Amino acid sequence: VQLQASGGGLAQTGGSLRLSCAASGRTFSSYHMGWFRRAPGKEREFVAAIRWNSVNTYYADSVKGRFTISRDNAKNTGYLQMNSLKPEDTAVYYCAADRNLNSVVTGTSDYWGRGTQVTVSS
Repeated sequence: VQLQASGGGLAQTGGSLRLSCAASGRTFSSYHMGWFRRAPGKEREFVAAIRWNSVNTYYADSVKGRFTISRDNAKNTGYLQMNSLKPEDTAVYYCAADRNLNSVVTGTSDYWGRGTQVTVSS
């Protein structure tokens, strides 16, 4: 499956952005998906994940209560709604997909999209 992340940009502290992850090539609904981010000078870190059927979602503690992951299998698209943004949310955000949920959560997914830059100004 090919993934393309979009929706990044510049936001102010406390603002919101919504990222999209468009999938093509295979049946998106067969894959669990997730979001990761890499801030300058830091390791890539897990942000959120969602099961193929949206029954379960998972979040990093740093974004819990502020970010919401969702998906629309009919549109082959996943989303990350980011509210109450903080400067420390500044990073390149990547979406990932895999048939194995553990692979998504641990960052070892088979499929990755190109990142989209999110910058939060203070």
